[in-house]
Amino acid sequence: MPQIIELTSRSGLDYLHGLVERAADLRALRREIGEDLAESTKQRFASATAPDGTAWAPNSAVTLARYSARFARKKDGDLTKRSAAKLASKKPGTGETRALSTTINYQLQGEDAVSIGSPMVNAGTFQYGAKSGEYGFGLYRTRQGSFPLPWGDIPARPFLGASADDTANIVRQVRSYLMGE
Repeated sequence: MPQIIELTSRSGLDYLHGLVERAADLRALRREIGEDLAESTKQRFASATAPDGTAWAPNSAVTLARYSARFARKKDGDLTKRSAAKLASKKPGTGETRALSTTINYQLQGEDAVSIGSPMVNAGTFQYGAKSGEYGFGLYRTRQGSFPLPWGDIPARPFLGASADDTANIVRQVRSYLMGE
């Protein structure tokens, strides 16, 4: 049986009218949520953790060796102190340009959603990982033949998704927005 609620107070009617108006257009709320989620996603590259708090797989020895080839060395071939410190602080997904971590953005989807992602080609591989040769073989030939793409297994390092803190923040944002606070 339906219930009828009669509001006789002007402030109650104004409050209800404001709630209906705010709920009719959620673009501002979705933009705020998108900005916050994009920022927390970028922060995962600094902490090298997934949305659930688990640590990402570390860089492999081969990745570190290839990365260290770019650094300055002493005459004896050892890395300089600065180069060694840079190599020691290397986190997964953070190359020289930090392109993947700096291209995280959000997009409003339809009338009721927001998506978070990156336009970088390697974003999917970073999120889900890949097996050696999963993408076929390289175009350039070596003396031993063509090479697999990727040349080695790449572990999944999830960076997209909402953490428990993100979810609690979204609930606070929705409540605050709808209540007009």
